[in-house]
Amino acid sequence: MVEDLLRFALDEAGKLGVEYAEARYQKDIEEAIILKNGSPEITARSVDEGIGIRVLVNGALGFSSTPFLTRSAVRKAVKSAFSMAMAASRLMKNGIKLSAEETARAKIEVKPRIGFEAVELDAKIEFLRETDSAILKAAEKHGLKATRFLRVGRLDLEKRVMNSDGADVLTKIPRTYLEYFITLYSPQRGSIQRFQHLGEARGWEAVEAWRPADSFPDEVERVAAVLLRGTAPPRDSVDVVLGPEIVGIICHESAGHPGEADRVLGRELAQGGDSYIKPELLGTKIGSEVVTVVDDPTIPRSFGYSPYDDEGVKGRERRLIENGILKELLHNRETAAVFGVRSNGAARSAGYDLEPIIRMSTTYMKPGDHSFEELIEDIRDGVYIRSYQEWNIDDKRWNQRYVGVEAYRIVDGELRDPVRNPVLEMTTRILYSSIDAVGKDLAFFAGYCGKGDPMQGIPVWMGGPHIRLRRVRLEVAPSPAD
Repeated sequence: MVEDLLRFALDEAGKLGVEYAEARYQKDIEEAIILKNGSPEITARSVDEGIGIRVLVNGALGFSSTPFLTRSAVRKAVKSAFSMAMAASRLMKNGIKLSAEETARAKIEVKPRIGFEAVELDAKIEFLRETDSAILKAAEKHGLKATRFLRVGRLDLEKRVMNSDGADVLTKIPRTYLEYFITLYSPQRGSIQRFQHLGEARGWEAVEAWRPADSFPDEVERVAAVLLRGTAPPRDSVDVVLGPEIVGIICHESAGHPGEADRVLGRELAQGGDSYIKPELLGTKIGSEVVTVVDDPTIPRSFGYSPYDDEGVKGRERRLIENGILKELLHNRETAAVFGVRSNGAARSAGYDLEPIIRMSTTYMKPGDHSFEELIEDIRDGVYIRSYQEWNIDDKRWNQRYVGVEAYRIVDGELRDPVRNPVLEMTTRILYSSIDAVGKDLAFFAGYCGKGDPMQGIPVWMGGPHIRLRRVRLEVAPSPAD
């Protein structure tokens, strides 16, 4: 039925004489179970389903959608998209062109070993309660009060994209996630907060593999040590080692977002901001030669897994920074035509009723050849920042700031006492240029990337290895106890 409606939409658009037509069916199933301080807060499930139509007419794009899966509704959506494109074409100085691409015909289906819906609701709630109880015990052992927020859920996607250039791509991807937000409180030392997002493109088996009843209390133990015994970071310039979690958010915010070609062209100025990258800067140096940052939608089980984009283009690894050089942007077919390149499959939409725009998937720094021990062995005085509680970056993605949660002094090549509230604040170029060694480990963390107007939030992965920065100055953030 869906296939027939999509073909019908393309036929109707063809009768109107469009230059290009695209029909996309999308069904999103969302489910979330929330536990607050040991009590179930909400259990919700929603289904969002419909067809989006996009057409190119006289150099202008028009988009419309319908939640009704009938021929009459689809015909109306096609006519609406056509009318919008015609109206826009009268106002445009330079018409939109789409890059010529090889159209994909493919079927991608990720089959979970344990479907999220196959696990009883009571079992899911009990799973969260066991985790919550273990977190609470870990906090109470140190005499700390703990407020806890736990959420487990799924984001199941079914999508079929067809266009007038011959693309026909069917995608079925289940996504499962687990999130926590914990605040530990001491009357003498104030409070400290820790959050984390885990997510993969598979079923309930992912939640079981994360073993939160074991891993989350371990996290509480380490963060509690920072709260109770942490001292201020050194004020002099020191060597700094960053963990994969911080490396991931750095790559996402200061390489991924500024590498979106629509942002480079100024089309996000009113919503998402600007980019420090200008077209003439491609091929110039931004960091040391050990720094390579990529965005890859093809990694199996990744939270941002999207091997084919919403324009029917096959995805591939995009090398945003290669050996310290600004190398490549994220493109859809429109921006690829502007830059005279091929699309690298970065067009994604958060729902059937939203147009595809340039998005990230899995953004991370490529591993190097150093073990963690090798990264710290020759550091006489330094700080290891394992995780963060806060990040800030300006609209050009140039000035950035990260506040650490779990951190330690490094003295003569060994980890020593915990450090509280270290702040890393510097420009993008200085940060990437300060990196002199990259670890051979690799870890990923889930997130939700917001962009566009109306806002589109999509699941992504971000990560990397441990990295070492030489001779940087840390600040200290005031704690709630100050």
